Amino acid sequence: MDLQLGLDTFGDIALDRDGQPLPAATVVREVLAEGQLADSLGIDVFGVGEHHRPDYAVSAPDTLLAGLATTTERIRLGTSVTVLSSDDPIRVFERFSTVDALSHGRAEITVGRGSFVESFPLFGLDLQDYEVLFSDKLDLLAHVLREEPVRWQGSTRPPVEVDRIMPPTESGHLPTWVGVGGTPASVVRAARYGMPIVIAIIGGATAQFAPLADLYRRACEEAGHPGLPVAVHSPGHVAETDEQAAQEYLPYFVEQMHKLGAERGWPPMTEAQARQQLTPEGAVYCGSPETVARKIATTLRTLGATRFQLKYSNGRLPHDLRMSSIRLYGEQVVPRVRELMGEA
Repeated sequence: MDLQLGLDTFGDIALDRDGQPLPAATVVREVLAEGQLADSLGIDVFGVGEHHRPDYAVSAPDTLLAGLATTTERIRLGTSVTVLSSDDPIRVFERFSTVDALSHGRAEITVGRGSFVESFPLFGLDLQDYEVLFSDKLDLLAHVLREEPVRWQGSTRPPVEVDRIMPPTESGHLPTWVGVGGTPASVVRAARYGMPIVIAIIGGATAQFAPLADLYRRACEEAGHPGLPVAVHSPGHVAETDEQAAQEYLPYFVEQMHKLGAERGWPPMTEAQARQQLTPEGAVYCGSPETVARKIATTLRTLGATRFQLKYSNGRLPHDLRMSSIRLYGEQVVPRVRELMGEA
């Protein structure tokens, strides 16, 4: 797989000039503009995540991607992630094959369990079934993705016997990735299905994930699927200088980490801890174009990855700073990474 450099967003809700949360509809339209800018800059991939909570505006990424499909020309359109555990695999295929038609073959899916669990009670699911739901639904999706007659039986829904799922894709192939954290079982399962993985690195040093990437490649060889790509998803922000990027990004990053920490019982993050994440060993890709490009190139080499997706939205970081970051990423970071990786 050729080197691909992309962007991810969850549609994080920022504040208006009066300090009030923006309407979700405004944020959805902002994400549309951000995807259109990414396309105009030649960025390879634009991913939109699914959440069901008030700090994110996007709960139906496929619908937003359908809008982008008709207003962009070349950028690949995907998710980061589709929460498969609380969805129906057949409906997932139907929606994304429709996006694929609208975009002339540019749609893809990244499925995962997600980092939040709000969708489980929302859709009447039991959290005790967390593991079995994902395992069962991934198996059904793998059958559906073959675009052949489906004869499937699992444990979480009635059997499926259907000759065709509509609409089929024009190419007969809908690219589908599996989003993984640090669980060896997750990468082995993805390898067994012949699906590429996106490693979400949101904390810790990149080198800590190298054994996971190596395990995935070994599992792919054993399963008869050699050469499948590995991607990385990590947060960050690009500005003209390292200090400007830190000053713009850190207040929103720390605020978001405090919020999540309060929900999950983590201790508050200090500014020193936050700045540590911006160092070459940290998980946040924040700095000047040269700093971010070098860090991305190091990550790609360390993990043997061929795709990097920068999660450019974070907490209440406003739209104008996100747009500026996207522009610098497309105009300076992407070509510099390609140069560093010998693909200029």
